[in-house]
Amino acid sequence: MAHSKPLAKKLRLINREKSNNPIPIWVTAKTLMKVRRHFRLRHWQRSRLGDV
Repeated sequence: MAHSKPLAKKLRLINREKSNNPIPIWVTAKTLMKVRRHFRLRHWQRSRLGDV
């Protein structure tokens, strides 16, 4: 990440990056494949961050 950003923006980007993880495998197994993917999963090129 480039360092010419305000600290608050960097922290928001870091939080978004941390929360962009798939669900654990055990959740898929426990729900018998009813939950397969994280509904908030975001691809960096397909959707942009609106509030950053």
